[in-house]
Amino acid sequence: MKNIITAATALLIGLSPIVANASPAGDLKKFRAYFKKMNPGVTFQDYGNGIYALDESRRAEWENIEEFPPYEEGVDKGAALFKKYGVAKCFKKGGKGIRQNYPYFDKKSGKVRTLEGELMACLKKNGVNTKKEKLKYGKGKFAAIAAYMTSTSKGQKINVKIDRSKKSMAIYNRGKTHFYAKRGQLNFSCADCHVYNHGMMARGNLLSAALGHVSHFPVWRRKWAKKTAKKKGKAGPFDGFGTIQRRYGGCNKQVRAKPLKGKKGKQHPEYVALEYFHTYMSNGIKINGPAVRQ
Repeated sequence: MKNIITAATALLIGLSPIVANASPAGDLKKFRAYFKKMNPGVTFQDYGNGIYALDESRRAEWENIEEFPPYEEGVDKGAALFKKYGVAKCFKKGGKGIRQNYPYFDKKSGKVRTLEGELMACLKKNGVNTKKEKLKYGKGKFAAIAAYMTSTSKGQKINVKIDRSKKSMAIYNRGKTHFYAKRGQLNFSCADCHVYNHGMMARGNLLSAALGHVSHFPVWRRKWAKKTAKKKGKAGPFDGFGTIQRRYGGCNKQVRAKPLKGKKGKQHPEYVALEYFHTYMSNGIKINGPAVRQ
């Protein structure tokens, strides 16, 4: 992380109104305009392809991998678990083709609901022993079920609606603050890596653009699969999967900040708020998950 190239001061000043602007619509307009200015040759929808929209050589390698996707078996097994645990009866449209509308603000409870949060609540409601079945937020079988649900929304545009009520805006602004606030021993924010320095190198990795980030989650990461293979001797069909909030925790570790963990089997409200803001910033990008990432 230490070798991240710092962006020019002029660029930082140019984007600063995003932090000050209290209007979600205004934030979104400036966010899109920033990336358009920085990468005039990248189309809006191509941001859904992450780093592969920014690097031609890496894109060619990625396209070859996607010919025979390593996550395919895991998604199929996720579909089987979706059926086994009766997930369909917990969601509108039977849980299919709905990813693009999450997260959303639930007026009745005054809370933001994520797809994974509602999936876990569904499993418990259906009497599934999540500990026995080894289903937990972020990875493995649980992420595979979410990946299957996401796959049924491929091609649908992200359409997160920000309710302008006081409670909803408080959560939105909490997520926005988290995105731009520096943390950890390295004193980095989400924006430092994925806005100001996107397309640059951090160690051996190319930094992705925040625009379009969430469109391909849950993802199948080679890094996560290799880590499991190193421990077990080989990676199984569920290894390599991870949700967006698993990635948030990993990012915190990389800047040497403590990852946040929810209590009583729930997601941490800070990450829920971040996901609310972060996903809204990719409104209009087509869902293309699950997908392979570095």
